[in-house]
Amino acid sequence: MSQADNNVAWYARLVRNPSKPGPEAMMHDDVPLVPAPRHLVRTIGRAASGQVRLERDPGLPAEGFEIDTRGAQPVIRYADAAGATYGRDALRHLEDAGIAGGILLHDSPRFPHRGLMIDLARHMVEVPTLREVIDAMVGLRLNHLHLHLTDDQGWRLEIRSWPRLTTVGAAGGVGGTGGGFLTQRDYRDLQAYAAARHITLVPEIDLPGHTHAALVAYPELAPAGVATQPYEGMEVGFSQLDVHAERTYAFVADVLHELADLTEGPYLHIGGDECLAMSQEDYLLFARRVLGLVTATGKRVMAWHELGRSSDLPPGSVGQYWDLTTPRQDGIGHAERARSFLAQGGRLVLSPGDVAYLDHKYDADTDLGLTWSGGPTSLTQAATWEPTALIPGVGEEAILGVEATCFTETITTREDLLRMLLPRLAATAEVAWSTPAARERAGDLAPRLVGLRADWEAAGLGYERVPELG
Repeated sequence: MSQADNNVAWYARLVRNPSKPGPEAMMHDDVPLVPAPRHLVRTIGRAASGQVRLERDPGLPAEGFEIDTRGAQPVIRYADAAGATYGRDALRHLEDAGIAGGILLHDSPRFPHRGLMIDLARHMVEVPTLREVIDAMVGLRLNHLHLHLTDDQGWRLEIRSWPRLTTVGAAGGVGGTGGGFLTQRDYRDLQAYAAARHITLVPEIDLPGHTHAALVAYPELAPAGVATQPYEGMEVGFSQLDVHAERTYAFVADVLHELADLTEGPYLHIGGDECLAMSQEDYLLFARRVLGLVTATGKRVMAWHELGRSSDLPPGSVGQYWDLTTPRQDGIGHAERARSFLAQGGRLVLSPGDVAYLDHKYDADTDLGLTWSGGPTSLTQAATWEPTALIPGVGEEAILGVEATCFTETITTREDLLRMLLPRLAATAEVAWSTPAARERAGDLAPRLVGLRADWEAAGLGYERVPELG
């Protein structure tokens, strides 16, 4: 069967027995996130007419919706405000495809956490660009924006109790360019903009490594003898706070409390990754102290999966797995660290580096991006991985969600960022929303991107013209 025939056949199943009420007319978990292109679809069923009626149905799953166009007036039933938004958007795509009449469709997300991480530390990303990214996320039903606010090259959030973090620590970036920071008002305004679009901000202060910018601003936080000149390179793992000094914990407590007061969402992400210069004893000492500080703010811990080295994780902690789809045996113990979160009453968000790191090159000829995971990441690779197949012993219930990441070592402009995000962000979004069966029935992702590409172009959002798009 050709790809065109496959898409037509899939839409024919969408309107199974449209005149018959009840379960036989219902599609549940058969609907991929990304719609098929309109030119591959034939009109089926009779068209409903009239203004759309919205009805709240608390019996639907969170963020779920139901579209019923079998009667004279289209009806969207929704679980919550996000479900209403997603339902309206789905109906629009069906109308664009010419098949909005005579259907009963039910859809809801596979995973509750569907996210994107943007690195502001290597190169600052300005607020207008972040708003554009949020707008693109809405169309992909992504609901968490994770901001990587600090690293060796720059500190990007105003902390009023420690002002040199931004007056000094925010001055540079990789290659000496890309300085800047978010004021607290910027952060609150961005948070409100995201919340109005059903997106929760997850702020990250990376500790106790990736802290060189903080040490440049406040050298007294560094271990004795550590140089504190600004860093403009791309290496990782060399920096650390002085974990034996009480002033370090006063600093961390101040930062976390200010950040918690600013943040409406439930999480504070505290990093915990790539502390290569720190002994195991020192790392565990710091983890024990700082985990208590997060808990004292009333927020839940989120961290990269290496924090699973600690046995002091509070119940409900979330580990973010960044290693590969096949965990490496490189001395870190990636799979073991990730499972430690589960053993201590937590869950995982999956961001495997070889399929969900959107700062990777698309292919060997891409002018931007990295290849540390073993090579480039194509659109097809980003679209065809299965979350439950990554870490032995980690099944569906242990997975809170899926998150794409985009670090900015090679990304210096708005245009660079959008090119690296799109179209692969659509692939991650579909993995996070749709069941494996739905994705398999729908066929390859690339031919189904026509409608989204039109949306991106209408919004002035650039994207990479990858070979799969034709």
